[in-house]
Amino acid sequence: MSKEPLLQVENLGIQFGGLKAVSNVTMEINRGELVGLIGPNGAGKTTAFNMFTGVYVPTEGDIIFNHKRINGLAPYKVTRSGISRTFQNIRLFNELSVLDNVKVAYHSIVNHSVVSSILRLPPHFRGEREMEKKAMLFLEIFGLDKYKDEEARNLPYGKQRRLEIARALAAQPELLLLDEPAAGMNPQETIELMDLIAFVREKFNLTILLIEHDMNLVMGICERIYVLDHGVLIAEGLPEEIRNNPKVIEAYLGEEVQK
Repeated sequence: MSKEPLLQVENLGIQFGGLKAVSNVTMEINRGELVGLIGPNGAGKTTAFNMFTGVYVPTEGDIIFNHKRINGLAPYKVTRSGISRTFQNIRLFNELSVLDNVKVAYHSIVNHSVVSSILRLPPHFRGEREMEKKAMLFLEIFGLDKYKDEEARNLPYGKQRRLEIARALAAQPELLLLDEPAAGMNPQETIELMDLIAFVREKFNLTILLIEHDMNLVMGICERIYVLDHGVLIAEGLPEEIRNNPKVIEAYLGEEVQK
C-alpha cells in the first residue's frame, strides 16, 4: 500500500464562543487506507468531519488534501476537490426517487453548461442520459436498482444507509468520510455493511475515514484508529494497540474492549 499522504491535518482546532470543541488535532491518512476515528459522544468526531468538508472553518491549524490547503473552501468546492461524506443522521431527499437521489450527486461534477440545460440543447440530454446510466450502476452495486422509482423515504432503514453511501460515491471521491454508517442497523445489517465497505473500497480505489461506535465493525475493518476525547487526540495506532490502550479504555471503550 502506498504511504503517500492524501489527507494531512495539522494542529487543527475550532472554537465556538469560549468553548474549544476540537484542539490541536494532527492526523495523516495515506492513500488507500481505511482508518477509524472513534471516541465517546461529544468527543468532537463529527465536528472534525465538518471541518474536513467545509461546513465549519477551523480557527487554527491546516487541512491539506492532495497537497493543497482546503481550509475555508465551500462544501461544494471540497466535494469537487475529491472528498465526499455521509452523515450521522441520514440526509436523503425523501420525496425524490431513489434514482434521483443518486443523480443529484452528479450535478456537482457534470460537464454540460447551465445554458444548455436552460435551452434544452443536445448536451443537456446527453448529460442526463450519462448521469442516469452511472446512477443505475451504483444502484445495482448496492442492490437498490429494483427500488429506483421508489421515494427514498419508503426504503427500509438499512437500505436508506446504502443509498446515502451510493450517493456519496457518485460524486467520484478519492476520500470517503463515513459518519456512523452502522447507526441503527441490526447485527446482520452491520456485517453486510462491513462487506460492502470493503468491496467499494477495493472497486473504486478509495481512501476511507470512518466514524463509528460499533467496536466490532471498527476493530474488524479499520487498519489504523485515531481516538478523540474532549476534542483532543489521546491515541493512534493499530486496532490491537487501541484495544489495549489504558487511556482509551478509561475514556471510552471500557470493558467492551476486553471481549
